[in-house]
Amino acid sequence: MMLQTRDFLKRLRPNERRGSKLRCHLLTHGDNAKVAASLTPMVAPWGQIHPDCVWLPRGFEDTEEARLGETPGFLSDDLREQVSSWWLEVRRRANTPNWDIASTCHIQGRTGLMLVEAKAHRNELSGAGKPKPRTANGWANHERVEAAIQEANTAFNKILRGWALSRDLNYQLSNRFAWAYKLASLRVPVILVYLGFLNADEMDDCGRPFRTADDWDRAVRTHAAGVVPDKAWGDDPLDVSGTPLWALIRSAQVAFPSQR
Repeated sequence: MMLQTRDFLKRLRPNERRGSKLRCHLLTHGDNAKVAASLTPMVAPWGQIHPDCVWLPRGFEDTEEARLGETPGFLSDDLREQVSSWWLEVRRRANTPNWDIASTCHIQGRTGLMLVEAKAHRNELSGAGKPKPRTANGWANHERVEAAIQEANTAFNKILRGWALSRDLNYQLSNRFAWAYKLASLRVPVILVYLGFLNADEMDDCGRPFRTADDWDRAVRTHAAGVVPDKAWGDDPLDVSGTPLWALIRSAQVAFPSQR
C-alpha cells in the first residue's frame, strides 16, 4: 500500500521521522491481518500474533508506545499494579519503560507478550547507566529500580550463570531483561525481541547502519557481552518458575519511504 507519506509523518515529531522510530510505525501500519502477518515472523516458531491481538504503536493511527505499568490492553489491572509497584516507589511524574513495539501474543497455547527493542544504527546500542535523578522522589525510584534489576539478575543467575544486569551500566539492556523476567515471574510468557532494521541509510550521520542479519546479530551479542550470557539468546527459553521467556535477535528490511 502506498503511503501518503507527508500526511502520516505529520503525526510524528520531527526527530521521529526516520530511523527505528519511523520503521516501527511503518511495520505496524495497515489492516490487522497485514500487521499480524508482519509481526509473527519475529516470534515464530514459538509464538503467533493474530489479527485480534493488541499492539502499540498502531501505525500512524495511534503513535503512542506501550508502558506496561500504565497502558491498558496488555496486562490485567492487577498485573499492571504489581509491575508498577515493583518498579516505582513514587508514581507521581514517573513512568514505567516505553516499548518500541509491544503486542499480545499466542505462545504455546497461552496468552503472552512480545516486547520489542528496535535499533537502526550502532550508536543506539548504548552502554550508559540510568541518569541520576534530581529530586527526592526521583532518588526513591532510582533505588527501587536498582532493587528490581538486582532481583531479576539474581533470579536469572539461578537459571543460567553469567548475568550482570545493572542500573548503572548498560541500563537499557538491563531494564529490558528485568521487565521480561518480572512478567514471566507473574506467569506471563514473554518473547523479548531485539530488532535491527537493516540499511537505514538516512541514519548514517548518527551511526553506522546494520547491513545484514549477521551484522546485527554480532552487534547485539557484542553489546550484551558480560551482561547477558550468550546462551540466553536464541531457541532455548529461560524457564522462570515454569513460564518461558525467549530472547530473540531478529532483523527486518523496512524501506525508508519517499517523503514527497
